[in-house]
Amino acid sequence: MKHMFENEFKGAEKCLSFAFENCLKSSMSNKRKILICLIPVKVTLGFMPDMSILTKYNLHEFEGVVKAVKQGNLKLLNNTIEQHANFFINAGIYLILDKLKVITLRNLFKKIYLITGTFQIDVSCFQKALNWMGLEDVDGDETECILANMINDGYIKGYLSEQHRKIVVSKTNAFPKLNTFL
Repeated sequence: MKHMFENEFKGAEKCLSFAFENCLKSSMSNKRKILICLIPVKVTLGFMPDMSILTKYNLHEFEGVVKAVKQGNLKLLNNTIEQHANFFINAGIYLILDKLKVITLRNLFKKIYLITGTFQIDVSCFQKALNWMGLEDVDGDETECILANMINDGYIKGYLSEQHRKIVVSKTNAFPKLNTFL
């Protein structure tokens, strides 16, 4: 748990996976408790759980979270977190799930990049997507700030051209795998 709350997700994943794998098969309750912490850690590292695992261990609260992160659907993520807030707070993982918003945005921005098919993308494309996802008050400057932070944190490889109001993404590996830098 210490690793998890200190944003050391690789260490948390290693410890929690070890606990899950070495837990008695008959101890479904303990396995479920481990998964409650392991799932958000794995998702943070870019590994999505299979829906059958969520069903097997009665963790339906995570279905919307996993779907939202995969799709880059910030609106669904916010709604799911809000809908199951008591569960996530009582499990002690609410703040970690809140961090998934950045990964969800990354996945949304990656889809925009793939749709546009170019390495130079107008910031307005990202702003429109954010507005469509329920962030109506986000303007161009705030969108640039979000993109700049994502570049700085390693979620996107590229740079912002403020003169042209475009983001220029790397021609190779513009959206690195999450487990390579988190």
